[in-house]
Amino acid sequence: MEYGAQDFARSLVPFGLALLFLVAAAIFAAFQVGVSGVWAIAVGATVVGAYMALNIGANDVANNMSPAVGSRALTIGVAVMIAAVCEAAGAIIAGGDVVETVSKGIIDPSRMPGTEHFVIAMIAALFAAALWINLATWLNAPVSTTHSVVGGVLGGGVAMAGLGVADWSVVASIVASWVVSPVMGGAIAAGFLAYLKRSVYDAPDRLSAAALRVPLLVAIMVGAFSAYLMMKGLNQVLPVSFWMALAVGLLLAVPTYFLVRPRVQAKLARTGDGTYSLGDLFTIPVIGGAALLSFAHGANDVANAIGPLSAIHAALRGGVAGGEVVLPFWILLVGAGGIAVGLALFGPKLIRTVGSKITKLNRVRAFCVTLSAAITVIIASALGLPVSSTHTAIGALFGVGFLREYFANQEREPSKRARIFRMDPPPDAMPIEDRGAVEMAKLRAKAEKQRKRYLVRRSHVFTIAAAWIITVPCSALLAAVLARLLLWVGLGDLI
Repeated sequence: MEYGAQDFARSLVPFGLALLFLVAAAIFAAFQVGVSGVWAIAVGATVVGAYMALNIGANDVANNMSPAVGSRALTIGVAVMIAAVCEAAGAIIAGGDVVETVSKGIIDPSRMPGTEHFVIAMIAALFAAALWINLATWLNAPVSTTHSVVGGVLGGGVAMAGLGVADWSVVASIVASWVVSPVMGGAIAAGFLAYLKRSVYDAPDRLSAAALRVPLLVAIMVGAFSAYLMMKGLNQVLPVSFWMALAVGLLLAVPTYFLVRPRVQAKLARTGDGTYSLGDLFTIPVIGGAALLSFAHGANDVANAIGPLSAIHAALRGGVAGGEVVLPFWILLVGAGGIAVGLALFGPKLIRTVGSKITKLNRVRAFCVTLSAAITVIIASALGLPVSSTHTAIGALFGVGFLREYFANQEREPSKRARIFRMDPPPDAMPIEDRGAVEMAKLRAKAEKQRKRYLVRRSHVFTIAAAWIITVPCSALLAAVLARLLLWVGLGDLI
């Protein structure tokens, strides 16, 4: 009983620290807002926004660090520290001076009956999205925090002003991203892995092939991430066009190739007898890619927590709801701190799930997944397609895993054909004592066949796909219920 009580007490430590962070956020907001007629509403909304930031850190950041952890390029502790610093830095440095309300065209705030209805809709949207992400994290299901907030805004807005307040074309484009993001991410990641297998693993001279292809892929990664950071990070501060980002990425990729190639050749030359691990050449790129993904994620997705929060504070101050809202720096700090704290307290569980329980990763596969996440966002932005970073990263993992299954099955085909055409005597012609051994051999062969064929855990595929499909409807329904409940209890009378 004593040991059980100690284990239970230790399991409550993260929740206690999270509660302390929410209390600190409330006190911090109280000093920033000051005493006014809407003081309690402003502080309460800040707590809800901080709770949302905690859940973003717990769930969404796992997609960036899981390849590095799953491939053992980083330990879980080091990965969490790097991600926490990069997420907070991205949110603070490139979080943007001006944030659009998270409606983002989903609802028309001018159709709201009054300011109090808009504030209630945004509070309900934040709280519903946070609750849904919290549940998904508890179920080990990575979901899109952006889609969660979108569903919350949609449900809260419709509950306050009816169906006419929503822009259903935007909602349709978001639904389309459920298919676009994972398929594109999976195809690109599988394409890079297939390229490495054909050009390096199956090459007669692997050392020469690796010396040529690895610097090229690292250069592509540097160029892609340069463009990615400009479009998803710097673009929050300065206007950056797609072609400008692409040009900068190309300018950095070319010298990278010539800088990396001699270092790769020198490392391969030290192998002596030719035995080496190709994954060792990708250790630094995988770590750097994970850190850059976290930086860009902090710069971009912190708006999922602070966007509605800044809109609420602007509306409470008499600002125009739905327009461009000046983002106070203290709200940015709340969002950045919440993401970092949520990652540190609750992120490791989902990082392990995504990094090692969907499919087995090594550093080559982790490199393909990380590179695919950046390239998918760049291509989708150029085509004007909506994508989710979560769906893209998970789709890349599935793409790599299913390609591994394909290669495994292809390699087993010759031996399978050999067994089919082998002239074994029929079971009835065998002695009775030999039939049992034959049946056992068949059972072992069947088990071996199943073990090699399925290299992606189907249970995770179905769980994650189901969570993606129901994210927007569930968060929308929950937000609608919360909005009507807040209106019924008289919250609008305090605004």
